[in-house]
Amino acid sequence: MFLGELEKQVLQYLWSSPGVDVKRVHAELAKQRDSSLNTVQSALERLFKKGLLSREKQGHAYLYRAEVARNDLIAKLIDSVASDFVSKGESSLIAAFSSVSTEMDEAQLDRLEQLIEIQRQQLKKGDSSAD
Repeated sequence: MFLGELEKQVLQYLWSSPGVDVKRVHAELAKQRDSSLNTVQSALERLFKKGLLSREKQGHAYLYRAEVARNDLIAKLIDSVASDFVSKGESSLIAAFSSVSTEMDEAQLDRLEQLIEIQRQQLKKGDSSAD
């Protein structure tokens, strides 16, 4: 899945301000970039068609909400890129992640360690229930 720069900015805004119309999204993004209302509307439509936004008709306008959580989208994007370049069982994804982790601070590394431990526990539960 590919997201353009404007689509990323729209999602960032909608994660913090759900249930807004195109005019409000446009007004907010106009502080950062020069885009027409039609361009923002097109980005919202593309994100809706990708299943990343939901919308609800209110009067003559749609109110948009992010349909996917930020962390879930990041995971989907990483998985999408990884599946394009990494074969199953290949360790290059782990090597790439290790390289990225050099930019993390102590607290982030601690949190990552906690998440890995949770994953290990879930794997152990899955293995024991298969017996």
